[in-house]
Amino acid sequence: MRASPKAIALAFGALASIFSTASLAATQIVASIKPVELIVRAVATDDMQSTSLVPPGSSPHTYSMKPSERRALEDAEVIFWVGPEMETFLSRLLSGQDFKHRAVALLAADQGVSGNDGHADREESHGDHADHDHGHAAQEHGDGHDHGDGEDPHIWLDPELAIEMAETIHRALSTLDGVDTRALDRNLARFTDSVRQMDGTIREQLAPARDISLFAYHDAFTRFAEHYELQLDGVLTLNPELSPGARHIAEVQDKLRKGSHPCLLTEPQFNRQWWHTITQGLNVTFSTWDPLATHVAVSPDGYNQFQQSIVDAVLKCLPEDTQDQGNGGNGQ
Repeated sequence: MRASPKAIALAFGALASIFSTASLAATQIVASIKPVELIVRAVATDDMQSTSLVPPGSSPHTYSMKPSERRALEDAEVIFWVGPEMETFLSRLLSGQDFKHRAVALLAADQGVSGNDGHADREESHGDHADHDHGHAAQEHGDGHDHGDGEDPHIWLDPELAIEMAETIHRALSTLDGVDTRALDRNLARFTDSVRQMDGTIREQLAPARDISLFAYHDAFTRFAEHYELQLDGVLTLNPELSPGARHIAEVQDKLRKGSHPCLLTEPQFNRQWWHTITQGLNVTFSTWDPLATHVAVSPDGYNQFQQSIVDAVLKCLPEDTQDQGNGGNGQ
């Protein structure tokens, strides 16, 4: 017996309704920037949907949010951001009544919005963790960076701090209704193991680069350089939105002249070309790295791919006769 066209249409309509309802029922997570979303995706379960606010090519320091992105925040069950020292455009919004109970600052609980009044356990856990661990991290990795008097906000560039971020994300997601906590546990364990395994691989890859003088556009590279014991001899600008003063330029130029195979790491988010002028006539190698992971696909392994992209940028700084040695650690 052949079904009538009307019956078929009704059946397809019912299926569409089911899929639409399932889509609406999925847990909506918003991350402020792509690197945070990469860590979220590694921890989140398959039925959770994530997105990031700052689009490719934009800087979280100066971004201006669109109305559609405000709606994404309104639909989100939880919002993850680094904190007010990084995403300044979110500071006032996420401290307001509409969002403060859904926003989790990953840098430190006492520096921004943290947790939900209805999730007291999460707040207490996040606060204790941040006060102890991130305070320790600030001591180990150096405070007093140029985004303010607090610690360097580029925490996702240190793999151990990325694991701490994942732990905070895990705690926050575990409080949501109907979540598969066992799946979250497995994902966190898998992420932690893979990051630490990758950490060892990266150390081997970067061994040939420890003797060259690296210079960065701004201090975003500091976390990565310190973790892997790279020689970061200078930062071109203390504020990525402004050109440096004459005195600072003179100091950087002097360090470039004295450096060992000096290499300048530029960033695609800042397209000002003034650094060409200050390096003119100097024997400097150039490479581009992207702290916002613009071209990295969002996947459970995205964070490791992001770290590898930084390694690849550093290895391009090596003299040509040693580049193969560095790439050998990657098995390529």
